[in-house]
Amino acid sequence: MAKGNINVSVENIFPLIKKFLYSDHEIFLRELISNATDATLKLKHLTNIGEAKVEYGNPQIEVKIDKDAKKLHIIDQGLGMTAEEVEKYINEVAFSGAEEFLDKYKDSAKDSGIIGHFGLGFYSAFMVAEKVEIITKSFKDEPAAHWTCDGSPQFSLEPHDKTERGTEIILHIADDSTEFLEESRIRELLLKYNKFMPIPIKFGTKEVNDPDFTPKTTTDKDGKETTEPHKQITVDNIINNPNPAWTKQPTDLEDQDYKDFYRELYPMQFEEPLFHIHLNVDYPFNLTGILYFPKMTNDLNIQKDKIQLYQNQVFVTDNVEGIVPEFLTMLKGVIDSPDIPLNVSRSYLQADGAVKKISSYITRKVADKLKSLFNNNREDFEKKWDDIKIVIEYGMLSEEKFFEKADAFALYPTVDGTYYTYQELIDKIKDSQTDKDNKTVILYASNKDEQHSYIESAKAKGYEVLLLDSPIVSHLMQKLETSKENISFSRVDADHVDNLIKKEDTKISKLSEEQKTALDTLLKETIPAEKFTVQLEAMDSDTTPFMITQPEFMRRMKEMQATGGGMFGMGNMPEMYNLVVNTNSELVGQILDTEAKDEQERLINQSLDLARLSQGLLKGEELTNFIKRSYQMIK
Repeated sequence: MAKGNINVSVENIFPLIKKFLYSDHEIFLRELISNATDATLKLKHLTNIGEAKVEYGNPQIEVKIDKDAKKLHIIDQGLGMTAEEVEKYINEVAFSGAEEFLDKYKDSAKDSGIIGHFGLGFYSAFMVAEKVEIITKSFKDEPAAHWTCDGSPQFSLEPHDKTERGTEIILHIADDSTEFLEESRIRELLLKYNKFMPIPIKFGTKEVNDPDFTPKTTTDKDGKETTEPHKQITVDNIINNPNPAWTKQPTDLEDQDYKDFYRELYPMQFEEPLFHIHLNVDYPFNLTGILYFPKMTNDLNIQKDKIQLYQNQVFVTDNVEGIVPEFLTMLKGVIDSPDIPLNVSRSYLQADGAVKKISSYITRKVADKLKSLFNNNREDFEKKWDDIKIVIEYGMLSEEKFFEKADAFALYPTVDGTYYTYQELIDKIKDSQTDKDNKTVILYASNKDEQHSYIESAKAKGYEVLLLDSPIVSHLMQKLETSKENISFSRVDADHVDNLIKKEDTKISKLSEEQKTALDTLLKETIPAEKFTVQLEAMDSDTTPFMITQPEFMRRMKEMQATGGGMFGMGNMPEMYNLVVNTNSELVGQILDTEAKDEQERLINQSLDLARLSQGLLKGEELTNFIKRSYQMIK
């Protein structure tokens, strides 16, 4: 039996491991099973190249709980270790960076996350165990070894009678970590971190129907049939799927396979994804994965962190910001890459060259897939537009390369349900919707019902009206106006239709200058100046007499402020509206001709209420009173 000291000069290494190695102690199981997986896969490689003269077989990793003895066992059938290798890999290599670790982290109470950098993966066991044993038998023809350490720098190493190849790690669980002796807790961790490990993981057994047993059916004298119960057999409970869909070639998968894998990832998700994107690249970095577009809403507070990051099929995190472009964090799925540096700060991650390349690749791949879906089945793409537009619009705003590619598939729907690409839209409206300054004006509505009368006025002129109703569309319009040549967006209620697209010709007012001055004075005396700015305009005589508009610039800036961006302070400004009064309207002439001041005010207020009603601005008690007054007039 050999005894010795672990090669570390500072004796308080174990308390520091327990306190600082990870803020979340549950990570120990991931580390130990990852080590067991590595040992198994290394053996597979050695047998493949002929360096290990043993049968690889069908190895598995087993996790066992011995609650009475307060022990947790992790057993593999991998390459194992000789006593000399235990000395080398457990006692020396693991602590090659220990002093640096101590210097850097002993005064810090934060999660340092440095297992991968200091070779401390195995020693994460001491976060939950008061004593750890290793019983290991190498694939080489040498005796088994038994290593024991009780959390002090002393260890013991002696021969063991183990005859089967592989390693068994026994954790004597500490009193403050007995949660890891509960079957439900270990099952939870195995499903969280090891659900897709490449080696089968056995956790207990389960009863299943015997596939070789065919139940007999008998008929009694009354003709009633009875089928005997199915025979049950006990089998290993393999808790993981060693061959998940993302590890396979796209050519080997059907559409149903992708849907089934989505169910496996999100068992509580009942809606099927709209479509998927299979990522598969091996140069200049390694990356595999499957991203799914779920059904989206216009809610900007969509739950993110649904993409799972793996490293060689080991779950790492579901916070992929900095790796996946931000606009795609609303998607779901899996990304697996051995080239993403783990256990480092986010600022390091964002500055890392490999990560930037991966992010760019994912952006390009998603754009190419969207273009392909659009080209191959435009009708289906149009049907899904409302469910995916928030992601695409967000991407156009946040990623310049995506913005450039999006011209090929980003859609601009009209209020009548016609979908245009940007170029199709410009080709369609250029002749009719270019103003006197040679700027093409793109008209849009955000609510078909509230802006119905304005939409109809624009359509009567032969104009196309888009329906743009996502919460970030104000930002997107601003982006398009600065990126494209000679275009501007204007909501249909931003002004009366002749002013939205200003042509050379102007209407002549029926009113004299004196009449216009008198009308302006009367309106300003009656209409609250803090809510409305009066604007006299000569329009067609059959156009509505009073129209409420909201200036495009002011309204858009407020919307942008509300969703982040825009001019500082705009979001807190009160709502301001223009009251556009048609000087050629018969009603306006009637108001001027009415001699009684109270009757003039009644007509003005009634017309204002009708305009507010059409704009959806008449609400609550005001709306109730308006309906009552209208009812009395009818009576």
